[in-house]
Amino acid sequence: MNKKLAAALSGGAVLVLTLAGCSDDSDSDDKVNDWAKKVCDQVQPQLQKIAAANAAIQEQTADNSQPADVQKTDSAAFQQISEAYKALGSAVDSAGAPPVDDGEATQQEAVKGLNDASKAYANLKTKVDALDTEDQAQFADGLKDIADELKNTSSNGANALNKLQSGELGSAMAKQDSCKSPSASASPGSGAQATAKAS
Repeated sequence: MNKKLAAALSGGAVLVLTLAGCSDDSDSDDKVNDWAKKVCDQVQPQLQKIAAANAAIQEQTADNSQPADVQKTDSAAFQQISEAYKALGSAVDSAGAPPVDDGEATQQEAVKGLNDASKAYANLKTKVDALDTEDQAQFADGLKDIADELKNTSSNGANALNKLQSGELGSAMAKQDSCKSPSASASPGSGAQATAKAS
């Protein structure tokens, strides 16, 4: 019953974890690299939290999973992701405007998007907590609605980070070791494909 939810969350997690994207050979300004390092050093722990929350939901996708267990796992995962996005927003905010064209606008847009994603995941947690675990059919229907909403939520959060990964900023961030997470990005990706096939 939790497979569609896991698939929706996995898709979002994969998008977020593409922060480890390919770098090109263009030389970035030292100030841009400094800004990227400042952000990336704070981003990495949050990406790991999102990946861990995703993994927890993946583990709770068995057909014999009990509604109460699914609810508890999903609630904790949404809370963790909400906090991670909030921390990501704070990291980008505290780093200041990046030293590129339209840097201030880029920063403000990313911070707003990350904070909005944090609030959206907190709202999903509230909705999961409110589901009736005594009625399995109603619970399954409720999870389906949450999964549908989650697709937009996870995409919006990923888009907020993607805005920082374009152009000169993206090249600088891709060069930072702390923005690279191959082990984390591999896991949700394979899980998403497996879940998609299973659902």
